[in-house]
Amino acid sequence: MTDRYSEAEAVATVARLTRSQLIAFVEAEVVVPERTEAGFMFRQIDLARMELLCELCEQFDLADDALGMVISLVDQMHGLRGELRAVLAAIDAEPDEVRARIAQALRSARIL
Repeated sequence: MTDRYSEAEAVATVARLTRSQLIAFVEAEVVVPERTEAGFMFRQIDLARMELLCELCEQFDLADDALGMVISLVDQMHGLRGELRAVLAAIDAEPDEVRARIAQALRSARIL
């Protein structure tokens, strides 16, 4: 498996992706490839992102600006999930009585 993909390789790898969509995604800055002398190079994560973008375009027929907003919200959600994992790991490292107080506080706030 390669770790960088050219435009042609990206289009061939992402089943629903066309070259015109790829260019539109780059121009809308919802995918930011590495720029090299040989042209754009895409990472595996870029391909996964383009797969999601194609799915969103197909299912919801989103305009470029709306697509940018949706993918921005998805990025924020992923960031928050990472932060939540860190908070949960910190809580898990605390003694039982501290975890019990936190759980009680969350139940009182109707989060649990």
